[in-house]
Amino acid sequence: MASSRRNNKQMEAAADAAAQPAAAKRASRPKMMRQYDLVDRVRSYNPNTDEDLLNRAYVYAMMAHGEQTRASGDPYFSHPLEVAAILTTLKLDDATIVAALLHDTIEDTEATRTEIDNIFGQEIGALVEGLTKLKRLELVSREAKQAENLRKLLLAISNDVRVLLIKLADRLHNMRTLEFVPPASRQRIAEETLDIYAPLAARMGMHEIREELEDLAFRTLNPEAYTVVMQRLDALADRNRNLIGEIESQLTANLLQNGITARVFGRRKRPFSIWTKMERKSVGFEQLSDIYGFRVILKDIEACYRALGVVHTTWPVVPGRFKDYISTPKQNDYRSIHTTVIGPTQQRVELQLRTEEMDQIAEIGIAAHALYKDGAGSPTELLKRESNAFAWLRRTIELLSEASNPEEFLEHTKLELFHDQVFCFTPKGKLIALPRHANIIDFAYAVHTDVGNSAVGGKINGKFAPLASELQNGDEVEVLTSSAQSAPPSAWETLAVTGKARAAIRRATRAAVRDQFAALGRRIVERLFARVKIEYADDKLKGALPRLARSSIEEVMASVGRGELRAADVARAMYPDYKEERVGRFAGKKDASTDKVLPPRAPSVVPILGINSSLPVKFAPNGGAVPGDRIVGIVTPGEGITIYPIQSPALKDFEEMPERWIDVKWDIDETTPQRFPARLFVQNVNEPGSLAQIASVIAEHDGNIDNINMSRRSPDFTELTIDLEVYDLKHLSAIIAQLRAKDVVAQVERVNG
Repeated sequence: MASSRRNNKQMEAAADAAAQPAAAKRASRPKMMRQYDLVDRVRSYNPNTDEDLLNRAYVYAMMAHGEQTRASGDPYFSHPLEVAAILTTLKLDDATIVAALLHDTIEDTEATRTEIDNIFGQEIGALVEGLTKLKRLELVSREAKQAENLRKLLLAISNDVRVLLIKLADRLHNMRTLEFVPPASRQRIAEETLDIYAPLAARMGMHEIREELEDLAFRTLNPEAYTVVMQRLDALADRNRNLIGEIESQLTANLLQNGITARVFGRRKRPFSIWTKMERKSVGFEQLSDIYGFRVILKDIEACYRALGVVHTTWPVVPGRFKDYISTPKQNDYRSIHTTVIGPTQQRVELQLRTEEMDQIAEIGIAAHALYKDGAGSPTELLKRESNAFAWLRRTIELLSEASNPEEFLEHTKLELFHDQVFCFTPKGKLIALPRHANIIDFAYAVHTDVGNSAVGGKINGKFAPLASELQNGDEVEVLTSSAQSAPPSAWETLAVTGKARAAIRRATRAAVRDQFAALGRRIVERLFARVKIEYADDKLKGALPRLARSSIEEVMASVGRGELRAADVARAMYPDYKEERVGRFAGKKDASTDKVLPPRAPSVVPILGINSSLPVKFAPNGGAVPGDRIVGIVTPGEGITIYPIQSPALKDFEEMPERWIDVKWDIDETTPQRFPARLFVQNVNEPGSLAQIASVIAEHDGNIDNINMSRRSPDFTELTIDLEVYDLKHLSAIIAQLRAKDVVAQVERVNG
């Protein structure tokens, strides 16, 4: 013990010597917290703290940062020391406090991960390195850098959530000293704080830190608004000097009279909270009615509900302002009863009723689970095991693998961070928490990804509703599914609100497109092998994958379908002695309908049986094609097949690209007729009602008009270009014949783009 005290004195002497030059530079500034102050802070909530570990970390960090200074002129060491001090208010374990002291050493000093592991252990080394990795990234755009930093932060947190607690404390102290940072950087840091760190603190239930981060960012980003709100708050405080004390004492007395012991304290709301409410509701400061909030801390849940009855019988209740987060907690573990009443001076007063434990979680959130509990496990295990907020974090991290780029991940994560919540139920009573403005699509994906992908309809409270219907608190939602739908429409992505739903829709859409190209590629490959009379087998192709630089058979087929690989390349990889034919069997033949010589076809031509969703097929953009037309397909790399009628003049553009031509033929199921696109050119007499007559002919013959363009070339005639949908060539011909029979129609021709 004497040896320990002697070592501590020696380290304090070393600290004094190292601190003297820095202290001389900041003679007028407050003194830094000393070693014994830090140890006393930790010992106040953890009597078994490792004092030697804390002392060694204090001296190591101070010596490592040496003469480094911050923008304020303070010794750099003052920053990690203040970060550690913030974390002591959260009552965190020794390893977290030590990691806070060391969190900048690897990045900004000569210290290494190996050295920290050797001196302080691998647990602390991993925490410090997790924080260091967040800083080592340079990307082109600010948005991309912010997004990638968020990715790295969340990934580091997934291993140990204490990384987030240190990072939030680090950001809080940086925001407290933001005035010393150059204006351009100041703006960026404040925006990032408001965009990422304050919402993250809220999601972790750390409302005290969140509110201070928001106010500090607000003061930087909109100083004029901040000043105005503060002036109004101060003026209001002068007018209602005794209001808070009066309500506290009156409420405490009323509860005591009813046998309820409570701790009541009030405060006015924070500037940023007031400003956002003014903006959201488009009202002035004077129109805000609930500037004051009061907390009523009670001994147990039963007392909370008894106190609620006393409150509601003492003062008039404001309708629609009651929320019970005790029976239905928020995802960040927040539990409390909220109600708003008309107080003694006719002022609206918001009350929050909760237990001591609930209050602790409401203030420090996820950190409350790391408080020392005898025999309950390590702080890290408690954080992971007991916190719903950590469960949300794990779900968010799952989105990392779904987002195709950093900005996309940032967008979806912000949606998750910023939205308030609604609570809905499945028909079996399972509670589903969603962001506000979420709809049935989001609900379906919250239940399970497979439910979302196969959703075809929904019911809200027993009534059929569109999938895009916004959900309200307490709704019972039933999702109707169909096994026939394996992938959702891509348009759903714009309707979904949650990042999980959007990511799942995008993943399913990508998979469906990949399957389409793979199906097309397989037909092209198998057709080539059949025509040149060589054997095709998946097992043989599997052995040739390295030569094709592809990881799977499906990837090979999709590459062929997209035009990235040729079928001949696949054949050569499987059979090295394969010799490619250079001219197709259709070269030099004439088309009977046009008397044109068809270009040479690619050797890997294939008939496509059916124009359906299993293949990536679209129709010619200017005129389309209908069953009954002789058709050809043109393969566009990355897009699939475009179907043209053989008489289309657009095919001239592909005469020198025989490798892109592909045989196709119609495969129409007459039991389930479908419509196909066609285009008509109509010249009609310019007289009243002529357009109505043309539209009537098309409607009477079960045609569907998609679009009409009109132009006037002379006073007597109007030219119409009509895009319509018909069942087949016979159907189209009948419509043309009936149009020609009309007196108001001078000319009708089919357009082939």
